[in-house]
This record gives sequence, structure tokens and C-alpha cells, in this order.
Amino acid sequence: MKPKKARKPTLPRPPTEAAPQPHAAAGTASHSLAEWVFNFIILVFATSTIAQPEVIPTSSMEDNLLIGDHVIVDRLAYAPSGPFSRFLLPYEPVKRGDIIVFRYPLNIKEDYVKRVIGMPGDRIRLVNKNVFLNGKKLNEPYKVHKTHYFDSYRDNFPTGTPNIMLPPQALDMLENHVVNGEVVVPPGHYFAMGDNRDNSADSRYWGFVPSENIKGRPLLIYWSYDASTEDLVDFTTGHFIDLAQHFFTKTRWRRTLMLIHGYPIGG
Repeated sequence: MKPKKARKPTLPRPPTEAAPQPHAAAGTASHSLAEWVFNFIILVFATSTIAQPEVIPTSSMEDNLLIGDHVIVDRLAYAPSGPFSRFLLPYEPVKRGDIIVFRYPLNIKEDYVKRVIGMPGDRIRLVNKNVFLNGKKLNEPYKVHKTHYFDSYRDNFPTGTPNIMLPPQALDMLENHVVNGEVVVPPGHYFAMGDNRDNSADSRYWGFVPSENIKGRPLLIYWSYDASTEDLVDFTTGHFIDLAQHFFTKTRWRRTLMLIHGYPIGG
């Protein structure tokens, strides 16, 4: 008899992998999207809390800040320091001569940029366009005068007669915070003025800046573009057309990354 061939042992088959389910891929995609959105929100929150971009729309701070200067605002410079954070971050008080960004007291949805002239308790008056602080005439190399005429109120403040209708805040300043011909800055407030003294809507016209309105100080100019106030405020279609046509020729390249400094004013 012929010997029978040995049968090969039957090996167990590996278990068949289950086909991927569609909902698993969808779950991964939704998780990634949620993570991306979360990270984006954190980035925006952190950026707006630490630093914020602003654009200068008017000439009130010429010739130091020009119309079309795009600046980065340090929002932590004047932030109130806690028991531990004051040792970790460079908090400092607002000082005379600082350039500050603040919520406009008459409309807190608008941001203004001015220079601090008076601190709480300071006495301020103007005589023939010259600022006197606590009885002493200020040396102000940063200011400019671009008109040759004198305005009775603007240039001889606060004793001059206003020639325009003033808001209630300014009237309150003139009625309740003037002593011996000088404005006295109340506690928790500041007196701010533009460097372009003859063309600046500042504390002379709308009163004091509350301390809680101060958002920070501009650090540097990251881009400067020669544009009109209307284009910068309303972002008209013409502005974007102008950017496309004249970006390289109307950008003020010399002002790119220019640091912004205050000027110390004695009390």
C-alpha cells in the first residue's frame, strides 16, 4: 500500500479587521476643527490683551504721529498689578509726558491718542499758547503750532471765553475744577493734549481722562501709509483701490518699526 500523504495542519486564520466606520473619521475631523477654533480664540484673546494694533486717523499728534501711522499699543504697561504679577511684568504708573491710548470720554467706543500733561492734583493753564504747569512754564519740544492766529479759549485756557458749544464734561471742568484761573486735575483723572496744539480736540474741549479709560501706550509704528482721515476711519472702497495702486510709493518706509517715546515733564 502506498503511504498516505500527511495533511498540512490547518492554521487558524487571523481575525478580520473591522472596516473603518464613517463616523470615526467625522469625529476626528470635528475634533481637529474644534481644537483649531479654540487655539485661534486663545491667540486672539492673548494678542488683544497684551498688544493691540491701532491707526492714527487725525493730525492732532503731528509731527510725532502722522495720519496713517499704524501702531502697536502695549496694553500691559499701565495694567493694575496684583500681589505677584507686579514682580513678573513691567507695570508702571502713568507719567506726565507719556503718550497714551484711551477710550474717548464722550464715546468709549472710540480710541484717542494724546499726551499726558496733567496728573491728579496738577494745576494747568495756557497763556498765549504756552502751557503753565503748577505755576511754571513748560518746555515742550514735541509740540507744534501750525496757525498764526490766537484763539481766545484754545490759547488762553481756561480763562478765555469758549467760542464753540462745549459738552457737559467740559462745562463741569470749567465750573467745578478751576481755581484762581487754573484747572485743577481731580483724583483718578488726567489732563491730556495733542502735540499739534492748534488742531487738537483734547481735554480743553471735553474734559479729563478717567484713569479707567486708559488702555495703554503706543510702542512702535509697524507701518505708515499716506492716506486721508476719511479713508482710515471708514475704510472706503477708494482706500483699497489706492492701496493696490500706490502701496509702495505711499508707504512711509522710513517710519517702519520706529519706536514711540514719551517726553518727561517736570511737575
